[in-house]
Formats: sequence, structure tokens, C-alpha cells
Amino acid sequence: MRSSTIVSLAVAVLLAFAAVFATRTYLTDQQARLAAANAPKSEQRTLVVAAKPMRFGDRVRPENLKTIPWPSEQRPDGSFQTLEMVVGNDDAPRYAMEAIDPGEPVLASKITGAGERATLSAALDQGMKAVSIRVNDVLGVAGFVRPSDRVDVLLTRVIRAQNGSEQTYVDVLLQGVKVLAVDQTADERKDEPSVVKTVTFEVTTDEAQRLTLGSTIGTLSLALRNIASSNVEQTRPITVADLGGGLISTELTNNTDDGRFETIEKLVRKVGDELGSRIDSVEGKMKQPVREKQVQIVERKVEPVLPVEPKWATVGVWNTTKREEHRVGLIQ
Repeated sequence: MRSSTIVSLAVAVLLAFAAVFATRTYLTDQQARLAAANAPKSEQRTLVVAAKPMRFGDRVRPENLKTIPWPSEQRPDGSFQTLEMVVGNDDAPRYAMEAIDPGEPVLASKITGAGERATLSAALDQGMKAVSIRVNDVLGVAGFVRPSDRVDVLLTRVIRAQNGSEQTYVDVLLQGVKVLAVDQTADERKDEPSVVKTVTFEVTTDEAQRLTLGSTIGTLSLALRNIASSNVEQTRPITVADLGGGLISTELTNNTDDGRFETIEKLVRKVGDELGSRIDSVEGKMKQPVREKQVQIVERKVEPVLPVEPKWATVGVWNTTKREEHRVGLIQ
């Protein structure tokens, strides 16, 4: 057998093996694709978030929402998967009860139920009441009290004693009260200070009675709390007698004087002692008998002042259309 025949046969065998391998690979890939197409699709997890900012009272519309992928199996409580679950229909719209910023999940607690109105009563917790009090720029912390803040309510009143004297007291009426609205604004994201006339609180029935009674017998003022402050302080009534002396600021008590205040105190005492000794010496001199001196009062004769006689006289002469004045000397 010639060599060319052997080479041709080997090439043919190799090509046959290549064709078989390519065919098997193609068939395997097609089989995998068919299996993937026929397999049941896994449920895609999504989360509804705000696409545009929404504020209290805004209607929840589809253009204000969007869905984002949510890979985790755990979801925020009250969240929604589809836009249809949030928007509802035209007959039963939903409204925002709180401020929702773009990218923030839309929760059931931040929007009303289907067909419900966006009113302040819907924002109240179960068993709570809304009570408003009148304030001004000073009593309302210069307008820096905003919705969702926590404040202490102070009561200033005058109590008359049995002997007829009056005493002014300042009591802490309520602590950590939640602010629902200022004037007619319930948007907690609005942080610009503004002078308001009324502040609405979320309180219990007993606290509502205290506020109503306190507003009739005295003056209510607000004290803004730290956003993370939740402790209840032990307080007592403050009277006019407590104003004397002055409490030292916390910053001053934390600073060390390095002996400078002690040196100043010594200098002040030294100056005080010197002034005291000088005052004592002056008082001693004043107590000594003073010699009486005879003072002769001499009356001074005042000569009358005669009027000065004029040395000339003024004569007016009319010349056709105007008047001319001339001075004429007087004969002495």
C-alpha cells in the first residue's frame, strides 16, 4: 500500500472523530437549553420603593413608585412586591401619611388604607388623642419644634396663699410628648424653622386633661428634647426664691481653673480689705466735732444797666419801584 493512501485514510479517520465530537457537543448543548426552558421559573423577588418624594397628604400614584430587585428572603414589615398592591384603583386611592423620599421602601404604616383619607386622626396610635395648645415665638422654641420631635411641656402659674401673698411656680407638666403637627403642617421632613401659633401633640386622655387645664390656669411653654433622649427626669417646682445664686453651667464645672481663680479671689479679698480700712478711717474722721466757722455774707450792690442810646437812625426812601434805607447820625 502506498504511503499516500495511508495518509488519506488517517486524515479521514481524524475528520470522522472530529465530526462525531462536534455533533455530540451540539446535541448536549441543545438538550441543556431545552431542559432550562422547560424547567419552572423561580419567583423573582422585588420591592416597591418611592421614585419621587412624597409628603403628607400626597396621593400615591404609579409614576411616584418603582420596583427594585430584592434578593433576600427577608422583607421589611409592611412592604409591597408589586405596584398594583400599593396603588389600588381610582375609586379607593391611597395617600401618604408620612414623608417618603426617593429610594425609600413604601410601607403600609406610611400610607393610608384603600379609600381612606390622609387625616391626622389616621396618624394617631391606638388609644391616643391629639391636643393643640397656643404658643408664640418664645414659648414655641423660636419655631424650631417640628413634627415628630419630642418636647417637655412647662407650666407657669401663680398660686395665692392664705395670707394673700402670691407665689409663682414653674412645673414640668409633661415629658417626652410627641409633636404631631405645627400649625397645619404635619410634614416631618420640613426642617426650616418658622414662627407658629399652635402645636399639636399626641397624648393620652390623662395628658390631654392636664394640657387643657394647664392652658386655662397658667402659661404653657415648650422645651425641645434631644432626638435620642427618652429618659424620665425627676423634677420639682421652681419658685422665685430658686432664682438667686445661679446654677453653674455644666461646661464651667468641667473646666479646671489651674489656680487662676484662687489668685483672683485673693486679690479681690485684698482690695476689699484695703477699701474697708479706708472707709473706716473716713467714717472716724466724719464723727469728730466740726468747728463752727462764722461766715459773713456780704451783699453785693448791683448797679442798674442803662440802655445804650443809638448813635444813628435809619431813614427809608422810596425811589419809584424800590425802597432804599440810609443811616443818619444823631446829634449828641
